Amino acid sequence: MLSRRSLLLACPPALAACARGADATPSRASASASAPSAAPAPPPAPSASAELPADLVATRLLPFGGRQAAVVVAPTWTGADRLPLLVALHGLGESKKGVEGGAWGWPRDYALTLAMARLRQPPLTAADFQGIYDARRIERINASLAERPFRGLLVACPFTPDLLREKTLDNAGPFASFVVRELLPAVRGAFPAALGTRAATGIDGVSLGGRVALLVGLLHPDTFGAIGSLQAALQVTEARPLARRVLTAREKAGDFRLRLLTSEKDFYRGEILAFHRELERLQQVHEHVVVPGPHDYPFNRGPGAIEMLLWHDRVLRGEPG
Repeated sequence: MLSRRSLLLACPPALAACARGADATPSRASASASAPSAAPAPPPAPSASAELPADLVATRLLPFGGRQAAVVVAPTWTGADRLPLLVALHGLGESKKGVEGGAWGWPRDYALTLAMARLRQPPLTAADFQGIYDARRIERINASLAERPFRGLLVACPFTPDLLREKTLDNAGPFASFVVRELLPAVRGAFPAALGTRAATGIDGVSLGGRVALLVGLLHPDTFGAIGSLQAALQVTEARPLARRVLTAREKAGDFRLRLLTSEKDFYRGEILAFHRELERLQQVHEHVVVPGPHDYPFNRGPGAIEMLLWHDRVLRGEPG
């Protein structure tokens, strides 16, 4: 088959109303597949304090004995519905900010909290996309939201280690074990609204985080019903072995949703295209999406956060993305 683009949360009083938005994998100086080793300072994050009602989204830091941390972003919820759970992994720059600083990458540096609040109060505007998307795409997303409103996710945002230092697909095991054996149980224990099924559990990330999300998800396909990536930091030489891992993971655990999102000016676009073509060759169903935009902080704060939240809000409920 050809691929295609194809809480009940009574938030505890301890949850603090949340913050703001930025990314971190720098652009390459050449078309080389080598991952960058340093990240430029991000531009200032837009202030969400005046725009983000405290009763729409809340955050909570979960420490793990000082060696790990995660921030859970949650819509404040009064209904009876339980919520899917998404693990969202940050980019390279945030891995250099320390355990707690990195854990706040998606909620603050990339404005995930603001994106979640805006998705709950459409229509979205060009400002929500940092001025990156064209009017037609924004219109399509708003039409989609009018037909199927955003219902909400629990999003666990752990500190993500720099796994780009070693040019290998085989160094994600310890982090994957932390996600599956410690992070997910801790989030479900702290938030009883979290659904505990494979079908309602997803993983995604941007740049470094997109790469790691693929590696973790394919190591534990029995845990995740959806694996996504935004501008994943891949190398062309990894396309074939990574596609074989998708095939093996499905043979082991059954089908799961898979999406590779890149952008027109993403400097990993060619590598992601190579992975997409290998998946097609192996007849592995997935979505390969190319959207407007660069590989930078504004993309994460606008299109990246919105696209990730909206896709998982739907596919983790068994719906079309």
